[in-house]
Amino acid sequence: MSATPARRILAVVTLLALLVLSACTAGPALHVRRVATHQPAPSASPAAPSTSPSPTTKPAPGSLDWYVSQVPTFPEAPPPQPVPLPVTGAAQFWQRLPTDQRVAFITIDDGGLARPPEVADFIWRAHIPVTMFLNSPAAEEHDVYFRQIMVAGGVVENHTITHTSLAGRSYDRQRHEICGAADKLEALFGKRPTLFRPPFGEHDATTLRAAHDCGAKAVFHWTETVHEGKVRYQTPEKVVQPGDVLLMHFRPALMDDLLAALKAIHRAGLTPALLEDYVR
Repeated sequence: MSATPARRILAVVTLLALLVLSACTAGPALHVRRVATHQPAPSASPAAPSTSPSPTTKPAPGSLDWYVSQVPTFPEAPPPQPVPLPVTGAAQFWQRLPTDQRVAFITIDDGGLARPPEVADFIWRAHIPVTMFLNSPAAEEHDVYFRQIMVAGGVVENHTITHTSLAGRSYDRQRHEICGAADKLEALFGKRPTLFRPPFGEHDATTLRAAHDCGAKAVFHWTETVHEGKVRYQTPEKVVQPGDVLLMHFRPALMDDLLAALKAIHRAGLTPALLEDYVR
């Protein structure tokens, strides 16, 4: 065999080897590009890292997250059974709502002294049913604050204009205090109050008649007070009973008061409920 044909054969063999090698290396690259075309395009900027605490991080005591973490788990509330109201010319007076259902009621009075800023968020996140008995001037001055609690599930009711004791006053004076506040609260919040709490709990037969004439179906006292995180019982039983009404005020320690009330209700095997679901 001459040198020239041998070189030609060697060149052909070399070319074939190169083609085979090129095919083997090109295949995976084309495959990778094909897969990539079906993947979503990356965002213009990476997502910001989450600022939520990790499951092992405990919330700081006194923070909103801490208060929420301290709320006990309640039994499911029963379907409310409204309490019958007598047909008379006076509003019904109750210290404890007459119900056998295993529920208790949280109420907050006044509104002019202090309004802790996280209360609405706490009520919303912890699903706390609350009734607010407001003095109408405080309601007018701080209406945005109370609207936030309404959005969270709270209901506004009547606590007079000037927070004066009504017992022994004339019908006209008592009617002025009750109807005047009801008119203002209705104008502010779009719903006329149907429940009334007399200041200091002091009332007489005239109070019940004036309250009725101003649109109230019932007048409420209370069975427990809560102040600075401590529950004080006003009845011989030192435990929350079905139908009990817990009273607290818009004061600096309201977050602690709400939490203390929830824990007391839970210890009694009850569930917090809304007064307005039972008095219609």
